[in-house]
Amino acid sequence: MATTTEKTVAEESALYPLASGDRLSRAEFERRYAAMPELKKAELIQGVVYVGSPVRMDHHARPHSLLAAWAVNYVAATPGLETGDNATVRLDDDSEPQPDVLIRVLPDCGGATTIEDGYVVGPPELIAEVAASSATYDLHDKLAAYRDAGVPEYLVWRVLDKQFDWFVLQDGKYVLQTPSPEGLLESVQFPGLRLHRPSLLAENAAAVFEHLQAGLKTDRHQEWVQALATKHTQ
Repeated sequence: MATTTEKTVAEESALYPLASGDRLSRAEFERRYAAMPELKKAELIQGVVYVGSPVRMDHHARPHSLLAAWAVNYVAATPGLETGDNATVRLDDDSEPQPDVLIRVLPDCGGATTIEDGYVVGPPELIAEVAASSATYDLHDKLAAYRDAGVPEYLVWRVLDKQFDWFVLQDGKYVLQTPSPEGLLESVQFPGLRLHRPSLLAENAAAVFEHLQAGLKTDRHQEWVQALATKHTQ
């Protein structure tokens, strides 16, 4: 049975603000995060806390909105899927990220994730992040957390580097995909989910959506839609 002193320490710790570098359990991270309603973004990556900085329009907000819109347009044309923007994901006991964009297959269509307490639990089929450069934790600690948790596809837009990385999980390792000669990348998990990298890096939304629509018209996407519908009715 806990002593009065132990209870006091536990109660007071709820008042400690989250700070980057804190090493916490997932339960303690959630408790402190819930006590800071003014905090918009904090993540637990392999047991270490990362608190979000103020968001710049050019380095994050504008690219983020384009990437999110690309995902929303695909999901709108593909029943059985769901997309999320900055949704908290309980990956495992040591990692609870808040990815910029995710796409998940719904459980009744064979998806790997569930929803508990309003949070995504398990590895979404695709996660996308907007990062400033290759020096950020998105391509280091967070990449390792997503890989170890079994996230099948991980996308990183490195804005300052003017690069876009699309990783696919193969035999427990992330393999970087090579664009076609035309600059196209396409999802392994989601047929028809196409991205024209030069248009994205130029933030040419019209061209990004044009290439996506071409992917949505392919036989592969139509067959995927039918497969999802079949799973949903089983």
